[in-house]
Amino acid sequence: MKFKVKVHANSKQEKIVKKDEGDFEVWIKEKPTDNKANLYLEKLFKNYFGKEVKVVRGLKSKNKILVSRA
Repeated sequence: MKFKVKVHANSKQEKIVKKDEGDFEVWIKEKPTDNKANLYLEKLFKNYFGKEVKVVRGLKSKNKILVSRA
């Protein structure tokens, strides 16, 4: 399953807002350097969905595509 995610890195708060089916907006405290925000985002969505999630597009963008693995 694919998800479109808009990420606000280096935020003071952490939350996930589901805007539509497969469309999320996420605020995380992690900084967007050295791939830290992407790795944290994968971990956050793994806990949210209960299965592996991988960033497949938008590694250096705030607009990302994530894919869940069954």
